[in-house]
Amino acid sequence: MDDGRIASPATERYTKKKEAILAAATAILNRQGVKGMTLADVAAKVGLITTSVTYYYRKKDDLAAACFMRGLERFDALVTEAAKAPDAPGRLLKFLDLHLDLNRRVRLGEAAPLTSFTEMRALKEPLRGSVQGAFNDLFRRVRGFFEGPEFDHLDKRDRNARTHLLLEQVFWSGSWLRRYDVDDYGRVRDKMYDILVNGLAPKGAGGHAAWAPVALPDPTPQSPDGQEWRETFLVAATRLINQRGYRGASVEDISAQLNVTKGSFYHHHEDKDALVVECFERTFAVTRKAQADARALAGDSWEQLSSATAALVAYQLSDHGPLLRASSMGALPIEIRHEMAQGYNRGSERFAAIISDGVAEGSIRAADPMIAAHMINSMLNAAASLGIWVPGLEHDEAARLFARPLLTGLFSR
Repeated sequence: MDDGRIASPATERYTKKKEAILAAATAILNRQGVKGMTLADVAAKVGLITTSVTYYYRKKDDLAAACFMRGLERFDALVTEAAKAPDAPGRLLKFLDLHLDLNRRVRLGEAAPLTSFTEMRALKEPLRGSVQGAFNDLFRRVRGFFEGPEFDHLDKRDRNARTHLLLEQVFWSGSWLRRYDVDDYGRVRDKMYDILVNGLAPKGAGGHAAWAPVALPDPTPQSPDGQEWRETFLVAATRLINQRGYRGASVEDISAQLNVTKGSFYHHHEDKDALVVECFERTFAVTRKAQADARALAGDSWEQLSSATAALVAYQLSDHGPLLRASSMGALPIEIRHEMAQGYNRGSERFAAIISDGVAEGSIRAADPMIAAHMINSMLNAAASLGIWVPGLEHDEAARLFARPLLTGLFSR
């Protein structure tokens, strides 16, 4: 509690240095994950020796946990301010406005980097439990955006799914916001808000959006003859990397999952980078096949878009899922990372093309096609972890709970 005393210069220096360490560690954590971050790297970034950093944080996991907690505190402040708005649309708009403004200040160097939460589960206990508990508290507070008489038609599963969808839209926006100048952030905010509230669906009779996706063929790539094991290998590796992060999933871990030796692993892959690239290429192939099959439908662009997204969300929770999360790109060597980013961009551009055609023909509501495509990709990425927030979820329910709210509006019935 503030007792009116002025902080001493020593206290101010301590606080300033601690904040510098947290900012430096967050940047490295976002890029290299919990396993890849070292106290030596953090120390070098702030001009200290490693033992000086241990004066503030004794172990690497302590520092990583502090980064996650600081990130959660910052988001909690946004939610607290947004919750003051009188209604759900107002809360959503304020939340987006505050988040975009914070992103702008980070881009301009006026604020510390935002924390990526994808590696929380890579922490060791008891730190992981503490951080996860704080994240769950944040999740519940955002779920409050979907509470009130106007949301009586939503059960807890619906509210959890929409909360996860909203949070992941905000968290993942950092992966595509840099395509825009900070001067354009006001327009980006308005376009995101428009899509989240109104969706992309045409309005049918009575003002209700149509939702009738068509079932598509299984988009799983066919393995070459004699290499049927490859699909099993890539699915297991993808699941482990999504769970533990690129650096947290060692060759030993991946080999153990498949009950093969390290020697067998290296017989099929030069190194872990080569394996991750193959997992990404499989992810791109699945996405591309679903988009192509949707394009081949006889219906309009709305049917194509809803069918492709429904199929891919369901695939994430199927026996062949999930797809590799985009966050795994951050730890790859720069030249490979650029190539994989291009693969994601091509997927976004195909979604944008479907949306553009739909707007032109009138089957999709007028919206910014590229921003909508980025938001669809964010939703598809987030679907990989939907089962955590909706326990017992069956893959054939996933599209209704998760794809539909983005395409028809978060507040839609």
